[in-house]
Amino acid sequence: MTKKIFKALCLVAFTVFLASVVLIMAVLYGYFSRVQQTQLRMQTQLAAQGVELGGMAYFDGMDVRDYRITWIDRDGSVLYDSDADSDAMANHLEREEVQKALANGFGESHRYSSTLMARFLYTAQRLSDGTVLRLAIAQNTVLTMLLGVGQGFAAVIVLALILSVLLARRLSRRIVQPLNEVDLDRPLANEGYEEIAPLLYRLDNQQRQLRAQAEQLELDMAEKAEAERMRREFTANVSHELKTPLQTISGYAELIENGVAKPEDVRPFAGKICAESQRMIQLVSDVISLSHLDEGMGDMRFEDTDLYGVAGAVVRDLQAKADKAGVTLALTGGPAPMSAIPQLAHSIVFNLCDNAIKYNREGGHMTVDAHREGTDAVLTVTDDGIGIPAEQQERIFERFYRVDKSRSKAIGGTGLGLSIVKHAALVLGANIRLQSEVGKGTAVTVRFPPRNDD
Repeated sequence: MTKKIFKALCLVAFTVFLASVVLIMAVLYGYFSRVQQTQLRMQTQLAAQGVELGGMAYFDGMDVRDYRITWIDRDGSVLYDSDADSDAMANHLEREEVQKALANGFGESHRYSSTLMARFLYTAQRLSDGTVLRLAIAQNTVLTMLLGVGQGFAAVIVLALILSVLLARRLSRRIVQPLNEVDLDRPLANEGYEEIAPLLYRLDNQQRQLRAQAEQLELDMAEKAEAERMRREFTANVSHELKTPLQTISGYAELIENGVAKPEDVRPFAGKICAESQRMIQLVSDVISLSHLDEGMGDMRFEDTDLYGVAGAVVRDLQAKADKAGVTLALTGGPAPMSAIPQLAHSIVFNLCDNAIKYNREGGHMTVDAHREGTDAVLTVTDDGIGIPAEQQERIFERFYRVDKSRSKAIGGTGLGLSIVKHAALVLGANIRLQSEVGKGTAVTVRFPPRNDD
């Protein structure tokens, strides 16, 4: 880039120099021509006065070097010429300056001599006796003028070229230096030409986009790795959760099939098989629900839903289970209309209430409250059961995580209920808040804000 700028500057400087020389020469040539013409006119007038007074004697002893003097008779014959024999010269009557002098008293003209490579200026004045006195002077052409000043002109050209090269080199370096010093890592921190500001802004914008894309790529890779880890963990947990009841079912069935079980044990064994089968059915159902949630629920649509009505239906469905566990159910609140996927709203209420019954104590209480609070629909499920230790409260929404594993298995829990609640809440845009204390109970609040397109 520096070389290109250098060559361009040299070319411009040399072009300007030549144009300047041509213009100056033209102006000087015109100026000197006018001065020379004026001087020639004055000399003609003086010579005419001399001839008027002295006649032919005026030319005696005259040494004329720069001018040529010609005295022309009225018929055009040459009476006297300072440079040639008058008798041998041709008639001058048809010369332009002579014609003008005879007609007007004074005439001027100019002619170019290719032989002498000179431009001649002529002035002629008519005398009182009708004769014409003419003076001529050779004016050099532009080429002759250039040849005359050749050495000086050549010196000027060489000096101009040297200065042009030196200045062009220095200027090109100064022009390119700020560009070479641009900090591409911090485009907006550079101080230089305003003309490259748009480029620097674009570079900065592209760098920010690249950084954002790199961060997003890292995040996507981390999420992908985390998803893969969770998939492997989920597969292992499902396998483990299915293996245990299958082994129980297989063991009791084998005892009955081989006649090892006593007749009075057959019914209890069948009950065990039935209970483990129900646990497996519930586990498979929860796994299907989670898989459906992971896929985005694209086949389900948001509808106008009353959260209080959903809570009432769940309380009626779980009343028998609560009575069996010795837990008192209560429904409070009022109409809480919202836009939601009814199946997911029901799943959230059902799993929270089901957990409140499972992890309660005999004689305990559970309250389901659904109401409208401003623009939000709010659900709160409260129990006075066993509670959750503070250090485990952040993990209870993980898949297959159980606070009390022995109690969960005893009551048939799959460890997926709260995970389903979490994912369903994400799909519906709801927020979950948990408050719990060991031995005193748990309260879970789910707030459903209005949707953006409501």
